[in-house]
Amino acid sequence: MDEAKSVPIVQMKNIGKKFGNVRVLEDVDFSIYPGEVHVLAGENGAGKTTLIKILGGVHTSFEGEIFYEGRLIHPDSPIDANNIGISVIHQELTLVPCLSVIENLFMGRTKTRAGFVLDREQEEKARQLLKNVGIDLDVKKLVEDLPISMRQLIEISRAVSLNARVIIMDEPSSALNTQDAEHLFKLIDRLKAEGRGIVYISHRMEEIERLADRITVLRDGKLIVTDMAANLPTHKLINAMVGREINEQIKRDGLTVPGEEKFRVENATVYTYGGTTQKMVDSVSLSVRAGEVVGLAGLQGSGSSELLMGIFGGYERPVAERIILNGKELKINSPKDAIDQGVVLLTNDRKATGLVLPMSVIDNICIADLKHFTKRGWRDARKMAESAMRLGKRLNLRVPSYESELTVLSGGNQQKVVLAKWLQTNPQVILLDEPTRGVDVGSKHEIYALIDELTKTGISILLITSEMPELLALSDRIVVMHRGRVTAEFTREEANAENVLEAAMGNGSKK
Repeated sequence: MDEAKSVPIVQMKNIGKKFGNVRVLEDVDFSIYPGEVHVLAGENGAGKTTLIKILGGVHTSFEGEIFYEGRLIHPDSPIDANNIGISVIHQELTLVPCLSVIENLFMGRTKTRAGFVLDREQEEKARQLLKNVGIDLDVKKLVEDLPISMRQLIEISRAVSLNARVIIMDEPSSALNTQDAEHLFKLIDRLKAEGRGIVYISHRMEEIERLADRITVLRDGKLIVTDMAANLPTHKLINAMVGREINEQIKRDGLTVPGEEKFRVENATVYTYGGTTQKMVDSVSLSVRAGEVVGLAGLQGSGSSELLMGIFGGYERPVAERIILNGKELKINSPKDAIDQGVVLLTNDRKATGLVLPMSVIDNICIADLKHFTKRGWRDARKMAESAMRLGKRLNLRVPSYESELTVLSGGNQQKVVLAKWLQTNPQVILLDEPTRGVDVGSKHEIYALIDELTKTGISILLITSEMPELLALSDRIVVMHRGRVTAEFTREEANAENVLEAAMGNGSKK
């Protein structure tokens, strides 16, 4: 390592943090050198996000010291951290949906001259920033009209544009497909070459292998190890993260005896927002047997997420000619109709559409089934608490208290709360859109086990996941979509990464 790279940009020493009586960090040391990717690894709840929020000026009360280029600092706010030279891309997107892409990119630093906004200059700069991450779109569009993957890339562009020496990325690829993720990785390579230090948090082992120069592992708020990536192969890394051996292979028993058809959707068509005639999903039909997992594969814009949202009643009008469950035709005009008839949806954005963050764990788990806890207009709080704790125990939910707000929970535990909420309704069909996004390796295996358990009871599952190994391992059949249409269907034996990807790119032939 040359002299310029032998001095850390940032040193965090003996960092500690408590929330009430719960200690989440204890005596953690962490450093960032120029021109390196330092992966911060650990299960959900290990303290990773808390550590970077301290460095990014979100949590201003903490124990320990932070040095930037040898100078003692104490970031008092995210703006203060930015001014110092530290930029954070948080797992929870901070874009303002009702503003345009340009307005989000230049929020708080609008380009002006003599009191007038330099619209043309901002527009050109915005296009260039997005080009750096491989996307080309109308920068005057409102963010709320864009898919979550595009919003993620805009968030990344905004953070990079601050020209910080340290850029912290918390699960930046969680909403990205393979092509967009590769654009991100090339951008990271360029930032490294410029001498910037990158802190990267990811639960995807292939990303850690691709990017990491050094790795630090936290567990239960404590520093377990910091070492060069070459000294922490996958099995050692997982063992350090979870404190026990975990078989990384994704396992599911699959169907032993094929069940009868349980759920069918006929000619589903979903239109873009605003009553236009443009179709996001065009005449898609599919079926799921009892106890079967059908994977929905497709690249960005395939329409798979829109299909699940449409089946769930999330749009202004019915999307399918017929939806049939156990031989009975359903009438779904709203999510309430779907839930009441046994169909539930875990969305790909738990914070925006899956949870009510200021409410307690108990309230979130019970919110979709309040009629079960209400008699003569009075809610039975004890019954709600008992039910929430029973489901929490089943899912190995880790919370300071069931009365806690969801804002203090890790991403993986928040995802378990969403799953518990839907299990409380006793569903017949579960639509899963990225159920393991932003979830650590230990929690992923718990979700895989839950999927296996649910299918053995005869529940039907439609599954979307952007992780190909997960899709292939969990699915009994795979239906592939491209630009709103089904292009292919594969059995478990027929499916492999090559033919699924080929069909997702529009080159498959529907069977």
